[in-house]
Amino acid sequence: MLNRVTDERRLALYTAVSIGLLSVATCLLSPQSVIGQDGISGPPRPEIEAINILDLLVQGGFFMIPILLLSLLVVTFTIERFIGLRRTRVLPEELVAGLGQLGGPQGGFDPRKAYKLCQQYPSAAATVVRAMLLKIGRPHSEVEHAVSEASDREANRLYANVRWLILAAAVAPLLGLLGTVWGILRAFHDTTQLTPDVNKADYLAEGIYVALVTTLGGLCVAIPAAIFAHFFEGRVQTLFHQIDEMLFNLMPQVERFEGRVRFGRQSSDGELADSAENVSAPPVSAAGAALK
Repeated sequence: MLNRVTDERRLALYTAVSIGLLSVATCLLSPQSVIGQDGISGPPRPEIEAINILDLLVQGGFFMIPILLLSLLVVTFTIERFIGLRRTRVLPEELVAGLGQLGGPQGGFDPRKAYKLCQQYPSAAATVVRAMLLKIGRPHSEVEHAVSEASDREANRLYANVRWLILAAAVAPLLGLLGTVWGILRAFHDTTQLTPDVNKADYLAEGIYVALVTTLGGLCVAIPAAIFAHFFEGRVQTLFHQIDEMLFNLMPQVERFEGRVRFGRQSSDGELADSAENVSAPPVSAAGAALK
């Protein structure tokens, strides 16, 4: 799963960089740069008016609408993931400290107290630990399987909104390129309809200038989306490595109950029962020993 998300992020980043390089090459190879390189000087240039961003967005055409919607999506899910991937929401320090004290030398590990502690600090780590506690007393392979499934579910839940950022990073530059191609096509088409007394070069330059707005908008959306997706991916991986380390330290405490005690669920709310159900094999009686 992590490899698939990494491949998607790399594809989105490569797409954004490729389109950015294409835009830079287009600007460098414009007629004005070539004239400047040849050393041909012209008359003094008039004062250039500053670019109005709002006018550019309007002139960009209807292709700017999905790009603006993607920008809102990137801002929304970036803020949401900054909140959702806080350490207190995924791996609370109180939970880690409480489980460490239960597994310490003072009296041994008590699964019922550990379960109540997980209920007290609900988080992704608490969900995984509860899945392990509900399988306590079962074979080691069954406990590991339950922990692995719970970890995958929680990782998928935390990755769900990061995938929207990866999608925006991949789609936004493509929408910008599509808008630019359409704008250039329309500019050339309109140029062929002009009368001979109209300066076609100026008209064409203005059309291409407006057409490049969508590429600029797409890159402005895709680059931050790719950066934040990479950041959140690393954040999730770091947090789950710490959860795995915590489970690794708890596993020897859980293995001591294998085949000796199990915990059931209450039928009403699905919580761990207050008392443990002893399922260990009964001791061999004196009569049974005599039969042997």
